[in-house]
Amino acid sequence: MMQTLIVHGRQPALGRAELEILYGADVLEPVGNDATLINLDPTSIDFMRLGGMVKFCKVLTFLETTNWNEIEKFLVNETPNHFQYLESGKLKIGLSVYGLDTNPRRMHATALKLKKAGKEVGRSIRIIPNEKLDLNSAQVLYNKLTQKLGWELVFVKHGHKTIVAQSIAVQDIDRYAARDQERPYRDARVGMLPPKLAQIIINLAVGGSDDPKDPLCLPNGQGEPKDLTVIDPFCGTGVILQEATLMNYRAYGTDLEPRMVEYSEKNLNWLKNKYEDWQIQFNVEQADATSHTWERSLTSKSVIACETYLGRALTSLPDQETLAKIINDCDTIHKKFLKNVARQTKPGFRMCLAVPTWHTKNGFRHLRTLDSLEKMGYNRVKFKFSSNNDLIYHRPGQTVARELVVLERL
Repeated sequence: MMQTLIVHGRQPALGRAELEILYGADVLEPVGNDATLINLDPTSIDFMRLGGMVKFCKVLTFLETTNWNEIEKFLVNETPNHFQYLESGKLKIGLSVYGLDTNPRRMHATALKLKKAGKEVGRSIRIIPNEKLDLNSAQVLYNKLTQKLGWELVFVKHGHKTIVAQSIAVQDIDRYAARDQERPYRDARVGMLPPKLAQIIINLAVGGSDDPKDPLCLPNGQGEPKDLTVIDPFCGTGVILQEATLMNYRAYGTDLEPRMVEYSEKNLNWLKNKYEDWQIQFNVEQADATSHTWERSLTSKSVIACETYLGRALTSLPDQETLAKIINDCDTIHKKFLKNVARQTKPGFRMCLAVPTWHTKNGFRHLRTLDSLEKMGYNRVKFKFSSNNDLIYHRPGQTVARELVVLERL
């Protein structure tokens, strides 16, 4: 059986939790700091829905060495044998390395030897030069290394072995940028949720409620929407609703602010016009998440996925008294919200909340509400390969981070 290799982004723990909840821990094997090996054929994985993925690769072989000279010898000897199976034309090759003891200069020398080996069998090759050990998504995309006449060979240290893989796809940075920056209505005051993080939140909420092997992110929106509704009670400008519809789910958003309801509706209508062939279904209305009744919506055919109220926007850490008040206000809102949802849901109902956590010189300050989840009727889902402390989306210099909390009703 062919295996799959995922290269993760800046915070691999988020991507591993996403894979674990969708495909199960039994088929996963973390590889170094950057990657995860999946004992599934790439054709059974819907890579377009994975927010924690940078590169999606098929495993070619395992080498019983981590020595770059030996890896180079293998490449020069074996790679030309595969050139005959490719279409005629100039081949483009790029190399990416994770965890191995080498450098871009040595990698370029290896690539030149590959080019020479190709010339000897009548194959013209263009090498994509390395400035770093790994090619970034833009280099892979714009040089078409995942298309028919492109090869990105990926080498990942795995204990005393090296995994050799070939990239099938990389994150489509242009499409992400379009969905993020071209939306007509944005508001930095309520936070700018990246579409990739929204995908992760949705996947963590959906978990076993849906078959992840079904093709959700269809390239042209064909097929009826899946029989699952993603509910965002703090919908803001509608990023999670947007990503849910592109996963072929129905989307239902509410927000306390009429302005946010208006922004979400206009952004989703913009999305509908942008993807005319997609059957995008959504509903947005004004409501207070701490008291609203989602009539006939909080069922086994729905999940909650949201970025909750993050408190006051902060550019730096305030004094202790001010911070304590901010945290207390957030705690009050979250406790009311969770109690409201609990009274409307049955055991097994799932949700993923991105809640605030504050970065201080002594570490992160968490919501106190998280210490009493069981009393309110929730189980916090644990992961084999990612701890709760790993599930914090945080950028350098950021005061308010997002802690991803996956819950199931008891």
